[in-house]
Parts: sequence; structure tokens; C-alpha cells
Amino acid sequence: MTVAAILHQKGHDIASVSPRARVPEITAVLAERRIGAVLVRDAAHQLLGIVSERDIVRCLAREGANTLDMTAAQLMTSVLHTVTPTTTVQAAMGRMTGSRVRHLPVMDGDDLVGMISIGDVVATLLAQQAQEVDSLRAYVAGSV
Repeated sequence: MTVAAILHQKGHDIASVSPRARVPEITAVLAERRIGAVLVRDAAHQLLGIVSERDIVRCLAREGANTLDMTAAQLMTSVLHTVTPTTTVQAAMGRMTGSRVRHLPVMDGDDLVGMISIGDVVATLLAQQAQEVDSLRAYVAGSV
């Protein structure tokens, strides 16, 4: 199974904020959409980085209340780990685990086509395993 299958099921909606967005705006987007990270894109929709709940919490620990005045550009992680629609779900899990990230933008060439989360990947892998177990049970039951 590939990342394209995840996007087919969950959709291609991408939450993003401007690099000038301040922490209250970022957290409002995260809370409203019930997500753990938001992409940072400029006016031309160029992907600049990602801001996660983890980034905000770490900044709060370091900077305290000053964090509320910071912008997405100041908080974002600009070195992005990405996948393509043809990346296997297992490879995406490996990239997340190896890079210690929970969200991966999905790029088709230079085009941003979606974003997947660790929750999306785990749910897909569990569904795939359940289907394999059911198939094996049916095979065993039919061959006895």
C-alpha cells in the first residue's frame, strides 16, 4: 500500500499558515482542525517549513511567555522530511521513526499534494494487518 492510498482516503486538504502568523493564530488552527502540526507557506504557496505542537512546547520551555509573540518563521522546522504518493506506507513509517517526526508532507515533484501523520500510517498498517489475518483465516478454514 502507498501514501497515495492514505491520501485517497483522508483527502488532500492541507492546513497551513503564513510565516508571519503568531503563536496564538497557529495554535488556533491546530485546535480548530484537531491536528498536531501545520505547514508554513508563503503567499506563493511555497513550502517553507512545519510547526508542530512539539515545537511550540519546546519554545515555551525555553522562552516562556515570549513565545506568544513569535512567528511561524521563528518556530518552524525548515528541514523537512517528505514522501511521495508512491512511497510505501512501510517506508513512510520507517522515515517517521528514523527521523523522529510525526508528520510528513507529501510531494509530487515540486507540488505539495497532502500531508500524512503517524496516526494515518498506524491506522493504515493496522487495517492492512487485519485484512491479512482475515485472508489467512479464510484460507486455513477453506483448506481444512
